[in-house]
Amino acid sequence: MADHVLDARGLQCPLPVLRANKMLKSLPVGAELEVLATDAAAPKDFESFCMTTGHLLVHMAEAGGIHTIVLRKAAAQTAG
Repeated sequence: MADHVLDARGLQCPLPVLRANKMLKSLPVGAELEVLATDAAAPKDFESFCMTTGHLLVHMAEAGGIHTIVLRKAAAQTAG
């Protein structure tokens, strides 16, 4: 289970990623953030986000139209 949860259900691109980025900035390195999102673009958006920032995409699943995305904060952010 992740250390922190961000409920981004009902938000459309790019808001889930922007809110996750803001929350990750306040977390310690290695902390995990679970994002709940209903935006169909969220999986691709978070894959791209992790590739550009260096954060680790730990887990991604979908059930009942809700995407659960778990990120682990990297040592240094390269973008965002």
